[in-house]
Amino acid sequence: MPKQVDHEGRRRRIAEAVCLLVDEHGLEGVTLRDVATRAEVSMGAVQRCFRTKEEMLLAALAHVGERVTARVRNRLTAGPAQSAATELGLVAGEVALLREEHRAEARIWLAFVAGAAVNPALAATLRSSYAALEELVVRLVAEAAGGGSALGGAAAGGPAAGGSALGGATPGGPAAGGSALGGADTAGAVDARTEARTLLALADGLTAHVLVGHRTVAEAEEVLHAHLAGLWARC
Repeated sequence: MPKQVDHEGRRRRIAEAVCLLVDEHGLEGVTLRDVATRAEVSMGAVQRCFRTKEEMLLAALAHVGERVTARVRNRLTAGPAQSAATELGLVAGEVALLREEHRAEARIWLAFVAGAAVNPALAATLRSSYAALEELVVRLVAEAAGGGSALGGAAAGGPAAGGSALGGATPGGPAAGGSALGGADTAGAVDARTEARTLLALADGLTAHVLVGHRTVAEAEEVLHAHLAGLWARC
């Protein structure tokens, strides 16, 4: 009987191998031979899963995004319902990748960001990831400004229900110049869209500052918490 091959499992294994190599050597250090060796598969098996190096890199980038997304979802849904303000703090902390156990992910992510500056395919994937994350943060800011909870009730279409807030850019989102909230951007005294973009830009900047040693983790967390405290003071 022919041996059954778990193709999706093999693709994930190869994507993980690519991530490990990117962490160690950067995007330019990823070779077919090294990927096959690290994934413990043949070079032919790698080529059957991915036709080009770019396809491998795109799969690895998606793999990192999926890991962060899964961690955010788990933190938001593991315990009892929380306020949107608390949920936003959790999301910001995860996205910033400040903790020591996430340092490798931070290095990999920034390597892909650097590569995306000269690779349109990587740039398109990153824009989609940022757009999806922005929609979630806009929603949380708007809910927090209104004193509610965006995810505690597992609203239909939300992350707890397996919806698209973390899974991909939504129609009418930033790329289309629209709003996923149907006017909720102006809830309370804050512009949720602007606040979301500011927070995500801050989180990205802190990732880089910690990674190069310009800020300690404690200093970066203090900056992040101070920004969030200022946001809630404006709500």
